[in-house]
Amino acid sequence: MSGAVAVALPLALLSTTLASLAYLREHDAAAALPTLSLRRPLHSLALLLGDRGWLVGFAMESGAFVLYALALALAPLALVQSVAAGGIGLLAFLTVRLGGGRLGGRRLLGVIVSVLGLVALAVSLAEGTHEGHSGSTPAVLAWLGGTAALAGGVLVAGRRLFGRAVASALAGGLCFSIGDISTKLATQGGARIAFALTLIAGYTLGTSLLQLGYQAGAALTVAGLATLLTNVLPILAGTIVLEEPVPGGVLGALRVLAFVAVTVGAVLLARPAVEVADRRLPGEESLGPDRLDEQRPDAPASELG
Repeated sequence: MSGAVAVALPLALLSTTLASLAYLREHDAAAALPTLSLRRPLHSLALLLGDRGWLVGFAMESGAFVLYALALALAPLALVQSVAAGGIGLLAFLTVRLGGGRLGGRRLLGVIVSVLGLVALAVSLAEGTHEGHSGSTPAVLAWLGGTAALAGGVLVAGRRLFGRAVASALAGGLCFSIGDISTKLATQGGARIAFALTLIAGYTLGTSLLQLGYQAGAALTVAGLATLLTNVLPILAGTIVLEEPVPGGVLGALRVLAFVAVTVGAVLLARPAVEVADRRLPGEESLGPDRLDEQRPDAPASELG
């Protein structure tokens, strides 16, 4: 493993830990605010900026981005994202244990799979790694444009299919992936500094959509689903579009296994709870699919809106 990669991977893990803590703080703040809407951006922004708790969370998220950008400047995109995805499991486990709660069987399995993925990733770095090619600009633009179109489609159609929380989380994760990929491109310098524009757009839309999701669903579900896409798509983009090489032989198979493991672990952690029967009493408000996760008995207090 090169010295640069040895520095980049701990930075990536610290970044995802700080970002996840920021998401929890932002969720608690946004859930207590009046209804936010993309149709009233200035009003919604004023509500967020006027809340001290949300500002602290956003400052933490900004610090996480600085660490992430430093990691990307030192290591390939796919490797940095794999560590970030595995960090979800470590954080979920520590957060629940320190908070006196417990992980359900599915989330506990997600933690184990994520940690195993991190171990497999570390072993696969035995012979080092390489940046590979920078990828063609038209291919990169096509990838980013397709991701943006998919985010728009999910936001429009997803609310009817999955509910507001899940649709906002998925669309937000897609936008965040645009920001992550653009960050890697911008760190390459030269004309690619122009990707700072898509970086800003992706992170701005992603952050906005997450706040909408926080008002309708549990923090771990909304942030987990968003983080899943934020990690999976850049991993694929790094390998397919930026042509970052995968080592051959056993180490190559282990690297692929690591990518799969951290992704599966994130899915297990982020997947909403199985829908349960509506047992409301006469006169009580019905629980929509967006709020079901908040009612599960093993939900940590920090997840509740």
